[in-house]
Amino acid sequence: MFRALTPIVKNLLLITVGMHVIASFFLPQLKGLFALYYIESRYFMPFQFVTYMFMHANFWHLLSNMFGLFVFGPLLEQFLGPKKILILWMVCGVGSGVLYSGYTAYNMGKLNDKIEAFTANPDPEEFNRFVSSNSHLFNAGIYEFIDEYSRDADNPELQDRAKRNMLGVRDIQADIPMVGASGALFGVLIAFGMLFPNTQLFLLFPPIPIRAKYLVLFYGLYTVYNIFVSNPTDNVAHFAHLSGLLIGAVLVTYWKKDRQNFY
Repeated sequence: MFRALTPIVKNLLLITVGMHVIASFFLPQLKGLFALYYIESRYFMPFQFVTYMFMHANFWHLLSNMFGLFVFGPLLEQFLGPKKILILWMVCGVGSGVLYSGYTAYNMGKLNDKIEAFTANPDPEEFNRFVSSNSHLFNAGIYEFIDEYSRDADNPELQDRAKRNMLGVRDIQADIPMVGASGALFGVLIAFGMLFPNTQLFLLFPPIPIRAKYLVLFYGLYTVYNIFVSNPTDNVAHFAHLSGLLIGAVLVTYWKKDRQNFY
C-alpha cells in the first residue's frame, strides 16, 4: 500500500506526523509556538502562517487530514507533477491561514465595536446579550453578576466590572490559536474534484459510492452552512476550510486552462 505513495505526498505525511509526535511527546511547547494566532495577539509570529499546518489538536485531527492526503494526494501528484502538488498544498495551507486571519480580524473588529458601544452607553441588557452570545467563555457565576448589575445599572463599579468581563472575552478570543492542515487538504479535495470529477469513490461512512464532484460539493456546502450558523462552541475553523477550497479552485482553474480532457 505504501509503495503507491508518491514522493511529495510521502514526505508531507512523514513531516506532519513527525511534527505531531515531537510536539505531543518531546517538545509540547512547539504547539503553542507554531500554532496560528490572531495578528494582534501577543503570541502571533509571522512564521505561524506556515508552521500551523504541521500542528494538530490531537491524533484524530491528524488522522483525518493525513488520511485525506493519503487517499487523494498520490493521483494528483502523478497528474500534476511533484512541483504543482507541493505548490497546491503549501499555497492552500498558507493562503487559508492568511484569509482566516482576515476573517478573525473582521470578527474581532465587531467585538471591539460592541465593547466601545457598551463603554459609551453602559446597559445591563446589552451586557446580557453579550454574555449570551459568548456564554461558553463565562463561568456560571456571571449570571449572578448580571442580576446584581440589572438591579443597580447606574453603579459605576458594576459598569466597570462588566466592561472588564467583556475585555476579558476579547483577550481570550484573540489568543485562541488555529492548527491543522485542513485548509491545504481542502485545496487537494477541490483539485481532485475538478480534475477527476467523475471518478467513483466509495465512502466508509456511509458505505456508498459517490462521484468526486458530488463529494466536494457536499463538503463545500457543509462548510458554508457552518460558517453561517456560526456555533460559538464549534472549535472547527470552517472559514479556513472554505478558503482552501477557493484557493485550490483558483489554482486548478489556472493550471487547466490549456487542457481539454479530464477524468
